[in-house]
Amino acid sequence: MTFREFWQPLTTVYPEAEARWIGRFVFEEKYGFTHADLLMGRETGVAESELRELQQRLLTGEPVQYVIGQAPFGDLLFKVTPAVLIPRPETLWLCHAVGNSVKDLPSAHILDIGTGSGCIAITIALATDGHGQALISAWDISNEALAVARDNAKRLNANVSFEQHDILSPPDDTARWDVIVSNPPYICEQEKKAMEHHVLDFEPSLALFVPDDDPLLYYRAIGHYAVKALRPGGRLFLEINPLYAKALCGMLLAQGFTSVTVSKDDNQKERYVVAS
Repeated sequence: MTFREFWQPLTTVYPEAEARWIGRFVFEEKYGFTHADLLMGRETGVAESELRELQQRLLTGEPVQYVIGQAPFGDLLFKVTPAVLIPRPETLWLCHAVGNSVKDLPSAHILDIGTGSGCIAITIALATDGHGQALISAWDISNEALAVARDNAKRLNANVSFEQHDILSPPDDTARWDVIVSNPPYICEQEKKAMEHHVLDFEPSLALFVPDDDPLLYYRAIGHYAVKALRPGGRLFLEINPLYAKALCGMLLAQGFTSVTVSKDDNQKERYVVAS
């Protein structure tokens, strides 16, 4: 099966440019072909039956990252399964912001809440390796997600300590962390109608959705924990739902944070909050 024969049927599910990108992702990331190989028709040596199976999965709308079992995040490739969210490029902002915030500290204890694939914690661990004594911990409620995260940390040689915790029932910690970072579930159930079916049908709902009547459920729990568990001068970094930025900032100030700032993503949506 040629590259064109692989991606062209996918246009029944995706726009042509996206179908072609998905085909390239499969041939380049899974099988190691270069873009030049594909342009020159040198995509040989892969069993057609194997490609046909991958193609059929893609035609159901299954995300290509799950189909080949890995997803890029920054300069790294992470193993992904349906137990974890596929990393999104906008989440890299959190990693860079946390890394910059601790680069001058002689030591830093950093916690990632709701780690999923481990992409945030592992990226921070690798970026801060050699910069003081950064100790990175990561929590998730899902044992399946933690297994994926541990595998990613081992494969990428990142020093991260993983633990199973439910942030709605956190440990009674005091002044334990310099930084807490989280990209928790923040999509309301009522927003499902505007979402693409390959997200709804395949990505874990536990990591995506909150009740319509309590959109700040996880942020409230994280803030309540963080205001006690952060050391003096510590900071909380969050990825947020732009619809609730104002309400979230007010809640954090009411919980005891003294400074709360909002930053926008590349699409000019209010996407990140940093609280001190």
